[in-house]
Amino acid sequence: MNRFFVLFFLWAGLYANAQNYKPVEGKIMTTWGEKVTPENVWKEYPRPQLKRTQWQNLNGLWDYSIVSKESEKPATFDGKILVPYPVESALSGVGKSVQPEQKLWYKKTFQIPADWKGQNVTLHFEGVDWESTIWLNEKKVGTHKGGSTAFSFDITRFLKRGPQELVVSVWDPTDQGTQPRGKQVLKPQGIWYTPVTGIWKTVWLEPVSQTSILSVNPVADIDKNQIYLQTKFTGIQNEDKINVRIVKDKKVIAEKSFAPSAKFVLDVPAAKLWTPDSPELYQLELTLSRNNKELDKVNSYFAMRKVSIVQDKQGFERIQLNYKTIFQYGPLDQGWWPDGLLTPPSAEAMKYDMVVLKQMGFNMLRKHIKVEPSLYYYYADSLGLMIWQDMVSGFESAKSSEQHVAWDSKSDWARPKESADQFECELKEEMDQLRFFPSITTWVIFNEGWGQYDTKRVVDWSMAYDTTRIIDGVTGWTDRNCGDMVDAHQYPGPGMEPAKLNPGRVVVLGEFGGLGMVVPDHLWNPNMRNWGYRFYSSEPELIKEYAKLMHNLYPLRYKGLSAAVYTQTSDVEGEVNGLMTYDRKVIKMDPQLLRILHFPLYSSEDIKVNDIIFDSQVEKQSIRYTKTNPGEDWLSELKNSETSYGPFSIDKNASVWSAKSFHLTNIPDGLSVRILAYGAVKVYLNGSLVLDKRIIGKRHYEDFNISEFKNLLKTGENQISISAEKYETKGLFDYGLYSY
Repeated sequence: MNRFFVLFFLWAGLYANAQNYKPVEGKIMTTWGEKVTPENVWKEYPRPQLKRTQWQNLNGLWDYSIVSKESEKPATFDGKILVPYPVESALSGVGKSVQPEQKLWYKKTFQIPADWKGQNVTLHFEGVDWESTIWLNEKKVGTHKGGSTAFSFDITRFLKRGPQELVVSVWDPTDQGTQPRGKQVLKPQGIWYTPVTGIWKTVWLEPVSQTSILSVNPVADIDKNQIYLQTKFTGIQNEDKINVRIVKDKKVIAEKSFAPSAKFVLDVPAAKLWTPDSPELYQLELTLSRNNKELDKVNSYFAMRKVSIVQDKQGFERIQLNYKTIFQYGPLDQGWWPDGLLTPPSAEAMKYDMVVLKQMGFNMLRKHIKVEPSLYYYYADSLGLMIWQDMVSGFESAKSSEQHVAWDSKSDWARPKESADQFECELKEEMDQLRFFPSITTWVIFNEGWGQYDTKRVVDWSMAYDTTRIIDGVTGWTDRNCGDMVDAHQYPGPGMEPAKLNPGRVVVLGEFGGLGMVVPDHLWNPNMRNWGYRFYSSEPELIKEYAKLMHNLYPLRYKGLSAAVYTQTSDVEGEVNGLMTYDRKVIKMDPQLLRILHFPLYSSEDIKVNDIIFDSQVEKQSIRYTKTNPGEDWLSELKNSETSYGPFSIDKNASVWSAKSFHLTNIPDGLSVRILAYGAVKVYLNGSLVLDKRIIGKRHYEDFNISEFKNLLKTGENQISISAEKYETKGLFDYGLYSY
């Protein structure tokens, strides 16, 4: 009877708390966010790579308080917060900011199930931003620094009879510190977003044997049809055995027992390879025993796939998957949500983004400056999306002139040792925790100079630490001639660094596009600057311009481009350049149409490019030009012309006109022009206008596919004429023409 009343009052208390919960009003919500309750919040098992049957989810309503950084545990708490949503988010039910001089405190009471008796209990945090300290029953359990990576503690010795009191304090300096923080700033604007503080991924408990499996990392060898299992154990004795089963389509295809060790290998007969079109996964069952008594059992999985680089017939480095060249194309994926900020409103919502991207015909995505929950990568493995995983970066905004390295800087940031050590600690943790997932094909180390330091050493270390993936050492900014890739960012683009200047490295376009369109009633804040790198007012106009981007991207493959990343999956706060609105309620362009536009990118054709008119990016070329408007007859003869080697400088508000003749013995199948300019550009072939475009190229050339005008060409002498009028800022001028 007493037990009945205890359970009744416990249920009544939980029900009352649930009734008091409601999201913060005034923000747009996703469909999934509208359905969130304390009872249904993130109930999925959080660790698919090492799954046990027994566990307890601690997500739900906790007590919270925001106090000064120096304060001890508060005697009373401010109210309830819905974990795992960050305190600044609408779904947390709080919606308050935490300043660097403050700390966020949490408190949660829970019970240990009776059938866990005799086992150790592990407390898991999948993500807490940034520095956390944990107490259980008023005893300090431990601390952790790192906002993106998971951590855990064996709390067995801190347990007592009856209810357990868990207390967590969190301090986060956001952009007043140099810790890895991603795109969070205290004053969000432009490409920088609302801060996230505290618990933002699942918190959970599990009972484990004193002798147990700590981790499994499968490494596939498709040449030998074998899988290597890199494993870690605790409490192992000489007589212990580990039995491993491989299951495919519910059938056991291989089984073997081993003495527990750091590495062992199994054959995978007639291995089915993982690809975006056919994401084959194998299930693993691992059982640890002693004298035929089961001590621990986990379920896992793996895929058979290999990522490599090969030189093609033209001498360009290409990405291969399972020894087949594959062009990688996908969006920049921020992983932000209007109702949960860094935390997706639900696992279903998180998966939805990837399903839509697959429908659109993308085969990869670049996960931008964020580490998602483990389930995210399992979904990518299952759906067949290759992932470029960014390392989370950080620098102090007030010192950005020093810590955000300029694109043309000759030296890196001289990062202090303590800050560098913390970055490298979190870098290693991210790689260790995510290397399990076969969908991750590329690590991206530094983004656009954000906190970039000691580049070659850090990139070389990354390449040595994981030899099974490609390393994009520096994306879009301050290249230091290291890593597997040379990576340009060009908005709107497309453009690329010349493969001829980068022998031995894969040439990629790490960001481009950014075409923006406002969808009324689906904006984070209608009163702020809602922007895109280019802005369009209607869906037909947006589709038209996106189709042009694709048309211009196609020929770059033949010049050595191996991958491209379009900005971006969804709108984020003031950015309206997403394929979907921020609340995911509107898809801006028909997925079926996008799939058709993307299909030609994956052609395996090996076509040779011929330079008709060389530009000056590889070797300086002479250009005939005038800065005085030659009038209507400039197409046939430039008056008052000069010559100079490109690229040469044009002043703000100035203009330039140029023409070159070229000889053709045959009419090519394809034709593209490369232009470096910063103004209103017009291009003519043999007197006919073929391009009328505003170009804002500061560092990179933009490529324009003008193959549809090849009928204007003739055998013998031809002429290309280019004007770039009213430069919007001081900039450079150059151009070239190539066929394929």
